[in-house]
Amino acid sequence: MTRDGQELFRADLFREGFDEVRFAPAAAVPQVHAQRFSQWLDRGGHADMAWMERTRDKRVDPGRVLSGVRSIVVLGVNYWPDREVARRQKTWAKYALYRDYHDTMEKALKRAGAFLEQRFGAASSDYRYYVDTGPVMERGLAARCGLGFQGKNGMLISRTHGNWLFLACILTRLDFVPDPPLKGGNPIAAAEGVGRFCGTCRRCIDACPTDAITEPGMVDAPLCISYQTIENKDVIPRELRPSIGERLFGCDICLDVCPWNRFARTGRQWILEQRYHFAELTLIDLLTMTPETFSEVFRQTPIKRLKWRGLMRNACVVAGNVCRDREEGAEKESVLDALVALAGSGEWLVRAHAVWAVYRIAHGRARDRLRACRRRESEPRVLREYAWAEEAGDS
Repeated sequence: MTRDGQELFRADLFREGFDEVRFAPAAAVPQVHAQRFSQWLDRGGHADMAWMERTRDKRVDPGRVLSGVRSIVVLGVNYWPDREVARRQKTWAKYALYRDYHDTMEKALKRAGAFLEQRFGAASSDYRYYVDTGPVMERGLAARCGLGFQGKNGMLISRTHGNWLFLACILTRLDFVPDPPLKGGNPIAAAEGVGRFCGTCRRCIDACPTDAITEPGMVDAPLCISYQTIENKDVIPRELRPSIGERLFGCDICLDVCPWNRFARTGRQWILEQRYHFAELTLIDLLTMTPETFSEVFRQTPIKRLKWRGLMRNACVVAGNVCRDREEGAEKESVLDALVALAGSGEWLVRAHAVWAVYRIAHGRARDRLRACRRRESEPRVLREYAWAEEAGDS
């Protein structure tokens, strides 16, 4: 492998649309990082995301993912949207404002694999690529080759792109010259793998409304709004619902407050496909959306994986939060009408959160509006929401 050949390959990937292309050694994760990861798993920080536990050993040793691996190509795609779009909407995680990045980036990774074969004579069995789906620790690898550093919010932070990078990795048996990690910063934090250039800043930790960042770099998934509104397919714990605020899908709070974002600029987006339009949907639009409309509006976006029932669950929680203190009026009545209709839905998960939202908004009038729905209810998890309302005294 010549250095010239490596740089030509890097140029290939830049032309393909990747905003960052770095090369990392395929060594096992340093022991201190592996221990932190293991401790996080042991204390249940991953919630019910069991695949992380199943692939524990692979995640700390790339050689268990691809035997004979010599190098890892670490790729980044800037997803910071148009600044006006980012300013206007706070309900959707910014990464969701595009066609599903798994699909669009996988196409680019297939082309990257073709470059490996054409330039270096690699066989298809000599490499393996992943975009946020495989048993690799992308953020640690990205920090190892200088793409950025891991912040106290646990995210990969780039000096160029801030917190806004999709990461992908290509494990290969080819031997590339590794790029060096960033120089400077706090050497103790660098050894621990988090907060190298954070200094004393803890804005992300303090800003989290659910205190999900239990220590620098450690995010407790059961407390995380992103986990609760995306990965959790069950009831959102009642004590967390008020803190979700108006967030329908994911949460960017710990990313938004990071001072390193002052350097962020809208990326080229050659690989991404914008889906900014659904950021304009109103709460009524969502609460009255049919499963058929949901499938059409969110086709090929990350939100599609929630399914209709998941988005309706989240929309009910948001309605219960943002409408609670609104003055009486046509808009509030329309929201209540939509929630009462959802309290009669065929999906128990939707019914449960609709009941909570109606009682949270309507106070003393809620019992009358839901009486007919309650008489027909048999699902224990929904009945528990009615029982909570009774105990709360409709206040």
